[in-house]
Amino acid sequence: MAERAGELVVGVDFGTLSGRAVVVRVADGTELGSAEHAYSHAVMERELTAGDGRALPPDWALQVPRDYIDVLRHAVPAALADAGVDGGDVIGIGTDFTACTMVPTLADGTPLCDLPEYRDRPHAYVKLWKHHAAQAHADRINELAHVRGETWIGRYGGLISSEWEFAKGLQLLEADPELYAAMDRWVEAADWIVWQLSGEYVRNACSAGYKGILQDGEYPSEEFLTVLNPDFGRFVADKVDQPVGQLGQAAGRLTPEAAAWTGLPAGIAVAVGNVDAHVTAPAAGAVDAGQMVAIMGTSTCHVMNGETLAEVPGMCGVVDGGILAGAWGYEAGQSGVGDIFAWYVNNQVPAAYAQEAELRGQSLHEYLTDLSAGQQVGEHGLVALDWHSGNRSTLVDHELSGLLIGQTLTTRPEDVYRALLESTAFGTRAIIEAFESSGVPVTELVVAGGLLRNAFLMQLYSDVTRLPLSTITSSQGPALGSAIHAAVAAGAYADVRGAAAAMGRRTIAAYTPNESAARRYDELYAEYRLLHDHFGRGGNDVMHRLKAIRRDAVVAREPVGATSAVPAAKG
Repeated sequence: MAERAGELVVGVDFGTLSGRAVVVRVADGTELGSAEHAYSHAVMERELTAGDGRALPPDWALQVPRDYIDVLRHAVPAALADAGVDGGDVIGIGTDFTACTMVPTLADGTPLCDLPEYRDRPHAYVKLWKHHAAQAHADRINELAHVRGETWIGRYGGLISSEWEFAKGLQLLEADPELYAAMDRWVEAADWIVWQLSGEYVRNACSAGYKGILQDGEYPSEEFLTVLNPDFGRFVADKVDQPVGQLGQAAGRLTPEAAAWTGLPAGIAVAVGNVDAHVTAPAAGAVDAGQMVAIMGTSTCHVMNGETLAEVPGMCGVVDGGILAGAWGYEAGQSGVGDIFAWYVNNQVPAAYAQEAELRGQSLHEYLTDLSAGQQVGEHGLVALDWHSGNRSTLVDHELSGLLIGQTLTTRPEDVYRALLESTAFGTRAIIEAFESSGVPVTELVVAGGLLRNAFLMQLYSDVTRLPLSTITSSQGPALGSAIHAAVAAGAYADVRGAAAAMGRRTIAAYTPNESAARRYDELYAEYRLLHDHFGRGGNDVMHRLKAIRRDAVVAREPVGATSAVPAAKG
């Protein structure tokens, strides 16, 4: 590797609210510089701020693709400047994205929302991963798949999520058929950004397998799709199908235009796209079977390699080569984690707490964590369900909602905050148990993402799951993972496993279970499971009914044009 001592790669992580670029030394994975650029339009959840400002229905989440290009224009040059290096030493660039995040485009990749005639059409914009307005469409896909005995449904734990390509595509067709007809390609954002960098549209094996229902080289059949809607029959052939690139391969070479955006040399390798969670496993050096990597941020995605194929009820999917070539890649997730904590802090905590936190020089999160950390396990008398953004695994139902039980007139903000922290750990334990009961053992929990800064939360997760918890060394795990894939695409390493060994790292068993706390958490977890099964498995459908009532009320308050054609959800 001495001959590569001066070579660099760039990784770019496109998150929910911003993009982060990191400059990395190929030889050992040292991160030399980084920069972040926030999306100008952030996430459009209530109003179409990039268009005519119309109100959006509940559960929508849209973005503007040009915001992603701005990350390349600003964050990459800033990261090079922060590293104090010459862009001419960079031999490759890799990227990762949230998923499933979909861009409707023309045949040349132009986003429909960039066209003046579609600027005010909500369906012309990017549907972000947390766009959950296609649950009714996901329900129909799942029901039909089981009726017909489709074999692929088992690879997804028996349920397709409303977050994924087919549910969102079907929603677009049925809510705005004219726009659907105008759309030539339905593109994962992970592939769209690579298309912009290299001029080549290559589907990445990760997104195609997990979000695009591509199994053993085949998508759901035209016959199946036609039964869903006759106009949906050629969805794959006309809108989705495209050559698939394996992770770590080069999709193409950096175009002169993209070189001008980024300050990187034209012609360097551009790695095949990837998903933010999956790309992080190599960055943590955790690519062996049994090492579950949890990327904890606004949401949490759990990924893990396995040596054999198993069907795990309620998981997001299992894909051959979905994380690493030669291994079965498993995925599960929680739709809300950091988002839940942020919602609580931003909407439910008295001003006096914010003032006290400011006096102490702490964030409100830090202050509430310190207050709640002083409690004994169970002292608050609360149990919460972590479904404020629905349930991605193992129930796969985004019509579910959050729940807190046990409140009294003595309940304090720190009590609720701790209960919410615990609820997300319980959600992770439920996922781990689903894997283990299906013959896929989990031996180590490896955490990456912004929430690992909270040491109390990390210990809590170790106690609740009864697993040793390792932490990724890098604060830019996905971006580092993308840089690792860039190094492989540029030919610096033979494969991702070898690159991960040289460039990725973690602190092994940074937290270990406290048996006393673990026993008491077992009691709370038992209560969590009772509530989980009661509200999540049909014991009481009140959450579905409330969502339907809210949807009807919002639509009655303010018509939203074409978007009003959102089919009713089950309830």
